[in-house]
Parts: sequence; structure tokens; C-alpha cells
Amino acid sequence: MEFSMRLRELRKERKETQVQVAKSVGITDRQYQALEGGVSLPNFNNLCALADHFGVSLDYLAGRTDQR
Repeated sequence: MEFSMRLRELRKERKETQVQVAKSVGITDRQYQALEGGVSLPNFNNLCALADHFGVSLDYLAGRTDQR
């Protein structure tokens, strides 16, 4: 699964808005929208923050494994 799709799936599972996730990980809502829309990819620090926020591994978030 593609990173942006996995990101959207995780957010919807938690019933959070894009703004809530962005605020939680310390990025702007526009930056988050670009990530979820597949327009851009996160830097390493933001990738780690997103994985921590959703409680998943970096490999899962990046789509390299289906094991959370």
C-alpha cells in the first residue's frame, strides 16, 4: 500500500481530522494534506512523529510491511 493511502487509512481508523493529526505531529495542515494527497513525502523527523502518533512502525507506515 502506498504511503499516502496508509496515512489516510490510519487517520480514519482513529476518527481524526487532518488538522488534528497535523497539530499533533507539529506540521501545518497544508503540509499534512500534501502528505495524505501524495503530493509530497515527509522528512525523517516528521515520518517518525507520524509513526509515533499512530503507534505503528516506520516500515508499516512506509508500506514495506503489513505488520503494524
